[in-house]
Amino acid sequence: MDRPVKREKDVTVVIPNYNGIQYLDLCIQSILQGTMVPKIIVVDNGSDDGSRELLSKYPEVLVYPLSTNTGFCHAVNCGLHLVRSRYAILLNNDVKVEKTFVERLYTTIAQSAKTFSVQAKMLSMKDPSVLDDAGDLYSILGYARARGKAKPADTYEKREEIFSTCAGAAIYRMAGFEKIGYFDERHYCYLEDVDIGYRAQIFGYRNLYEPKAVCYHAGSATSGSRYNAFKESLASGNSSYLAWKNMPAFQYVINLLFLALGRAMKQHYFTKKGLGEAFSDGLERGKALIYVAKDQDWLVKYGYFYKKRSLPEEALLEGADEEMQQVMPLYLGTKVPFSMEHLPSYVRIQGKLWSNLFRELKDGQ
Repeated sequence: MDRPVKREKDVTVVIPNYNGIQYLDLCIQSILQGTMVPKIIVVDNGSDDGSRELLSKYPEVLVYPLSTNTGFCHAVNCGLHLVRSRYAILLNNDVKVEKTFVERLYTTIAQSAKTFSVQAKMLSMKDPSVLDDAGDLYSILGYARARGKAKPADTYEKREEIFSTCAGAAIYRMAGFEKIGYFDERHYCYLEDVDIGYRAQIFGYRNLYEPKAVCYHAGSATSGSRYNAFKESLASGNSSYLAWKNMPAFQYVINLLFLALGRAMKQHYFTKKGLGEAFSDGLERGKALIYVAKDQDWLVKYGYFYKKRSLPEEALLEGADEEMQQVMPLYLGTKVPFSMEHLPSYVRIQGKLWSNLFRELKDGQ
């Protein structure tokens, strides 16, 4: 594998970028030096740090410029709608990939039409001896965490099924998006990848982890820190929203006590970190997101047209700038309709929610 193998018809890499000039050049260079060189699309979210000028030195990269920061979900949906290959890799702008990264992901997802996504092994760029992310673990408590966070790099060495993939370094089957929908822009950012991975399982797909596809992640290059009020407010609301939309009524009732317990535990945790108010505000936003989605469901069910509002209105974002108020969402999710055809999937998912709780307890997280 000394010479790059071009298979542009099979894979496209989509990189959402917002003021990521510190790492963007390294990210693109590492892709172009790989054993399998894909097409590259960079969706720039209104950067003003010189990112667009930097991209001009890569004529092979398609740049899709947005006038303002529209958030992760809208940016990647813009990129995915430009993809003409069978598979798309979503990659954070602060990620450096190893040479076989694209080829390993491609080989794994191509083995089965039932695979919706495959997660790479993400190591810390600052300290490659520790893991950054080995896939999402989502439990009956209603929140997700990155498997293997801060554990030794030589753990999680087995290819296996996971609940969902981190959209910062994963490959997706484009046909799957056509079947289950795209990233729900009401999330804006955070947990949108857990939501779509959950949705994929309902429709009979699976999500995998491929440890031989290795990359290095700087982490929080856009949000600025691992914990902050903006992030926790969005994440707590999105967590409530995704549980409601993906669980049919009977499953939601079964899990309600545990979901409430999970929220109480998180409230206590973030209160100690000085982010309790942000977490509470997020929960109120989550309730409002559910109400808005119910309104859309009701209108569609009875044959009425649902007129999309601007992205910040749909995502219930406060303080959006004037340009943001003009952005219309590409995809808005609602509650996944229950179907008896999907009953086996719901049973399998419920089993995972329980088993993941035991993993949480075992790991002490």
